[in-house]
Amino acid sequence: MNSFEADCRPVLIGSLPHLEHGAAVKLIFDYTPQIPIWPQLPHYRNEGMMLQFLPGLPGITQKEDRVFIDSSGADFETEFLAFFEDYLGVVEGAVDLEDSRFVMTPDDAPGFELFLEEARQRQAGLITLKGQITGPITFCTGLADQQGRALFYDEQLRDAAVKLLAMRARYQTRLMARIKERPLLFFDEPGLAGFGSSAFITITPGDINTCLSEVYEGVREEGGLTGVHVCANTEWPVIFDTGVDVVSFDAYSFFDKLTLFSDHLIAFFNRGGILASGIVPTTAELIERETTENLVDRWIGQLEELEELGVPKEQVVKQTLITPSCGTGTVTEQQASRVLEMTRDVSAVIRERFL
Repeated sequence: MNSFEADCRPVLIGSLPHLEHGAAVKLIFDYTPQIPIWPQLPHYRNEGMMLQFLPGLPGITQKEDRVFIDSSGADFETEFLAFFEDYLGVVEGAVDLEDSRFVMTPDDAPGFELFLEEARQRQAGLITLKGQITGPITFCTGLADQQGRALFYDEQLRDAAVKLLAMRARYQTRLMARIKERPLLFFDEPGLAGFGSSAFITITPGDINTCLSEVYEGVREEGGLTGVHVCANTEWPVIFDTGVDVVSFDAYSFFDKLTLFSDHLIAFFNRGGILASGIVPTTAELIERETTENLVDRWIGQLEELEELGVPKEQVVKQTLITPSCGTGTVTEQQASRVLEMTRDVSAVIRERFL
């Protein structure tokens, strides 16, 4: 499946509480120089999960604080056709992806541009690079049309939104792969925590598989590995069944929920899947309370449970990344630095002990 071994190296999730992108990039490379990420700073409204990846979609409308897709406007059909013409142009090779509406501009993602510049300068020390984007389920259930109906329930709008995300994920992967092969591209799917609830009662596992499979395709065509990050509990077999390369989860709080599906988990490891173990908590109270030693002990306990389920200890170590449980965009800068420090140090202790 992949050409790099995770080996319990430290990797971060996207958001940070900082106000300055350059400082955020420096912090990331200082703590995770082998597999750095690009920072998303949700202090800026346009770097929120929905708005950051929205440009390029037809019908974008803002009224006061509400951003939605207006499919009733006089120009919508023209915009919609132009969107699909651009999409087909890229797919069929008539238009370069990097000259299309699907690029991530410095205005859209200032942290991405600075991250690439820093990665070029530090290329010799890299194992790979990691990017991220809002996943299609979260994106399409979190954005609505002019009537307040989620895009997911309009087949036409959902199709356009998924294709937008697929192209933007592909764009990230292409630019990262020029610097270091086999980049990671994670689809952030907090919305999947609601799967199976009354809010998503009409969304089926097949719907999720179809959407995620489409966004994976471009990443893989550019030589990348796909990941799905869910920072709460969900129906984990649905994620495993999509064929994703990396499953990223909150191991601090929900490890016991994941291991309920031991057959899926064992099959995932056996096909080369990588578990991004979010063993470092990201809530303010736990950040202040926890220590590297406690988190290492907690992770070793989980390692032993996986061995009891039938996954050899050596395989778990080889196919695990050590991560925070979620992003740190909602805590203080000092607390975020503490999370990065513990992520680095937990990884270092585990690697020293088991590799």
